Amino acid sequence: MRSIKWRLATLYVASAFGVLFLSTSFLYWAFASRLVRDDTQYLITKVNLLREILKEEPNDPDVIREEVEWESSSLRLTKYYARLLNSRRETILETVGMQNVVPLNVFPSPTGLSETPSEAVRWKSKNGGSFLLMTASAKSGGPNGRSMILQLALDISPESDLIADYRRQLFVVLFAGILLFSIVGFYSASKGLKPIEEITRTVKHITATQLQGRLGRSNWPQELSELAVEFDGMLDRLEDSFDRLTKFSADISHELRTPINNLRGEVEVALSQDRTPDEYKEVLGSGIEEYDRLSHIIESLLFLARAESPEAHVEKSTFDAREQVEGLFEFYEAMAEERGVTLHCEGDEIVDADPTLFRQAISNLLMNAIQHTPRGGRILVELVRNRDQSLFASVRDDGTGIEAEHLRRVYDRFYRADPSRLNNKSGSGLGLAIVKSIMQLHRGTVSIVSEPGKGTTVTLCFPA
Repeated sequence: MRSIKWRLATLYVASAFGVLFLSTSFLYWAFASRLVRDDTQYLITKVNLLREILKEEPNDPDVIREEVEWESSSLRLTKYYARLLNSRRETILETVGMQNVVPLNVFPSPTGLSETPSEAVRWKSKNGGSFLLMTASAKSGGPNGRSMILQLALDISPESDLIADYRRQLFVVLFAGILLFSIVGFYSASKGLKPIEEITRTVKHITATQLQGRLGRSNWPQELSELAVEFDGMLDRLEDSFDRLTKFSADISHELRTPINNLRGEVEVALSQDRTPDEYKEVLGSGIEEYDRLSHIIESLLFLARAESPEAHVEKSTFDAREQVEGLFEFYEAMAEERGVTLHCEGDEIVDADPTLFRQAISNLLMNAIQHTPRGGRILVELVRNRDQSLFASVRDDGTGIEAEHLRRVYDRFYRADPSRLNNKSGSGLGLAIVKSIMQLHRGTVSIVSEPGKGTTVTLCFPA
């Protein structure tokens, strides 16, 4: 595929050549037409003059002879020939030497007596001379007026040579114009595409390990400034994604290493000396907790991977949201009683969503709320429908709350606002990330409002 530079230059040259060709063609046509028109008018004038002489001076042959035989020879710049014929097409008078230059039989048919000729016929002699021929009927004056035929020929060889020379000059101008336009076109295209080449050089230095480079907006033409802005935005997103991926890799390595190290340590201790069957059972029971933690992390990561796939979709159905929430209350009732927390639900609404994902989102929020609500606290699940029929499901607690600097990162994977909970076996830091993915699958939103010491409210919006 040809380069943009070549295309622009070719388009410029073709356009300029088209304009130049049309201009020169018009000039040539106008010049040649004007000469032919003037020559034709000259012959028409001569026809009218001869008709007038024949009409007014029929008995003075010297006047006609002077005009027909000698007028042409006396002209230096214009050479024309005239011939006067009778009705039997016999020559009465003619310019000296006309028979050798323009024979009688090459003239067109004469126009009527009452008609004025309007066009002349172009004829080329054997020796290369060019002529305009015109034939007209005439009549001598007086009571015995005779019908005659006028044959006039105008030598336009000098004008033909002039037109040919003018045509050659126009071809030279056309060729020189093409050459000039080609040089200017390729130079202009190169100059115009130079910013793109500079962008290319800048982009070449941007790699997976060097994402800090930016194009900026002020350095480029208006047509490329928006491209530069969008490209810098893409680099910002890529850099953020790479940073998240790097952190995610480090976090997942840490999360998986901890239970594996725990399992390895317990097994090594158990194998360091002989143990009783009850002691081995205790080691295996402790290992089950770590296996459960590993299984939970892996299942959560698999869910997030599936949720982010472009082919991911949800199987929506209409169901009673309060019924699902109360079913989760039964599941978490023992845990809540153990921590001295009460669960309440307000509102009775129908929701159009995936039942399994709806329960998982509310379940993750309830788990976080129970873990961060002190004894005697209260957790409220509120179901409200707004004017556009979207359902808002809010989980509100009066627990410890979250500091403002942590709120923007609570949806990051493996992120925990409280560093002391990094080794807490009750959570992996994936709960809110999963909730956000669930809401994205439903084309909904999730928002969080929290105040340290007063509690946290997480609101899910399921669109109608």
